[in-house]
Amino acid sequence: MCGIVGSFLKVTPENFETKLDLALDVLHHRGPDNKSFEVFKQSTGTLILGHTRLSIIELSSNSNQPMKSFDGRYIIVFNGEIYNYRELREQLINVGYNFKTDSDTEVLMAVWANWNVEGLRLLVGMFAFVIYDTVELTITLVRDAFGIKPLLYYNNSNGLLFSSDINALKVLVSENIKINVSKSLDYLITGEHDYDNESFIENIFQLLPAHYLQVNLRTGVLSKPTKWWCPSIKERTDLSFEDASMVLRNLFLKSVRLHLRSDVPLGAALSGGIDSSSIVCAIRYLEPNLPIHTFSYVARGSKFDEEKWIDIVNESVSAISHKIYVNDENLFEDLEDLVYTQGEPFGTTSIYAQYKVFQLAKECGITVVLDGQGADESLAGYEGYPVQVLREYVNKLQGRKIVRFANSYKKRTGKSRLGLFKKLLISFMPFKHKFIFKTLFVRFKIKIPTWINSQFFSLKSSININDDTIDISNRILANELRNSLGQKGIGKLLRYEDRNSMRWSIESRVPFLNIELVEFLLTLPSSYLISEFGETKRIFRAAMRGIVPDEILNRKDKIGFNTPEEKWMLKLCRHLKSKLDTINIHAMLKHDLVLKELDNVSNHQKFSYSQIWRLINFYLWFDNQKTIENK
Repeated sequence: MCGIVGSFLKVTPENFETKLDLALDVLHHRGPDNKSFEVFKQSTGTLILGHTRLSIIELSSNSNQPMKSFDGRYIIVFNGEIYNYRELREQLINVGYNFKTDSDTEVLMAVWANWNVEGLRLLVGMFAFVIYDTVELTITLVRDAFGIKPLLYYNNSNGLLFSSDINALKVLVSENIKINVSKSLDYLITGEHDYDNESFIENIFQLLPAHYLQVNLRTGVLSKPTKWWCPSIKERTDLSFEDASMVLRNLFLKSVRLHLRSDVPLGAALSGGIDSSSIVCAIRYLEPNLPIHTFSYVARGSKFDEEKWIDIVNESVSAISHKIYVNDENLFEDLEDLVYTQGEPFGTTSIYAQYKVFQLAKECGITVVLDGQGADESLAGYEGYPVQVLREYVNKLQGRKIVRFANSYKKRTGKSRLGLFKKLLISFMPFKHKFIFKTLFVRFKIKIPTWINSQFFSLKSSININDDTIDISNRILANELRNSLGQKGIGKLLRYEDRNSMRWSIESRVPFLNIELVEFLLTLPSSYLISEFGETKRIFRAAMRGIVPDEILNRKDKIGFNTPEEKWMLKLCRHLKSKLDTINIHAMLKHDLVLKELDNVSNHQKFSYSQIWRLINFYLWFDNQKTIENK
């Protein structure tokens, strides 16, 4: 687990290597064990590859990067971990490859040399890497199937800059940094973010999950990003529910076993829900004598308190439990660091609990933490994707199931059936009608705040509808899950996870996000994932019987690392009022009306706490951008 940074520029600016060294310093938290870079002169420009290392596997300096392949053809900088590197290594040795280290990095280079892009599907792990082919004279930027590890780039007429971290990348950009106004307004008004390749900074893009792009060093031409993986959702009918649950059990245990490979101490995040509990219990099932350290956020005395469930799991596996308790004072102390760590605005303060959990792991001497991210998106968790399930029942003319599911939905969530059926009706609209409806809804149903300067107003994500479910009448749920596992779904959650863990030099691993596991789940009948009575994660609950305590598997609620955000907003407004008053904000916002809005909150007037949080978050983030621009 590491940080990468580099460039290919036709003309190298003066003192650029000094800037690169500063960018590596920004990446120190991602790789505190070593930093280095190498310069490669070409007739058309200069290539620089930089790396900071967090040593996890094969701890010797032989595995520092940039790393050259055994034959010298390939040079790589790599952020991530390949968990099945031992199996791949044996396979490659059998076809004649020689290795000079025991690292997964060298195995990754050999996989690329032997199979190129086709080899990426063989990798069990998370990765973002840049690989230089000294024969073909190309560099290729690659990101893992789910976007677990970040890779951002900036391209102009002089060439390409890239990094694991937007804060490091901004150090290298010579031009004045400009805010992406459309992206910012979309976030401030609707809360949407991290849904495509654009960042909050103009001309800084992220390589999307399961994509690669290539630069021809002879011509300097940058290819368009190309997708290297898209899972099939074609339904399989060869497995009974019982047989499928056993297959899932074995696939999940296999994934957890691989994710336990480490040459440094590891632990697990534990919220008390089914996903994190299953990982902890699977560790004990696989490793009866392994000391298990768990790390939990506890909101004792609030409606978000899950300590009861956390204790059940810890007791069942004899774990060494570590708990963190946070309050508004803690948030005030850490807020600016949290905003800087994330690099871009984020949705809610709930990620602060995650930030503190990783800090706790660091303080306890743990370097690797397993986490349950991705389970809801692959197993149809949350509320169970009710609209998609109902659409399948309607298409199959299964009236009784429609009634049962709608009734159970109301009972489980407390939400009205009428609202559910309205959403169902909208989902059946032809694309062009849905586009018009959504556009009108955004423009007129969502109240545009008075503090928005209307001359800047635009919304991109909210009217940029991507609807490819129309022709998949019997696989609507699977298609929605596939979308949820892409950038438009889990992307922002993985961004939070990566930035929060790496802030504390922690490698966070997510066993549910595994190509083999996900491809299996997306081909199962919808009824295996969600019952007609609304039971979510149905097959996974069955698969984990006997490994996870029944009290956990029978849970119907979901809380996660939530914080009392509404209560905190009132105190935040009072705490930050004077600071926000001094920030010379972008012209897209009417500063005097923003301050008035914050006064209204302080005076206990009705307000949207999520929108107020976004304002505070954006102000603090924008102030940080101004500081960097002035350097």
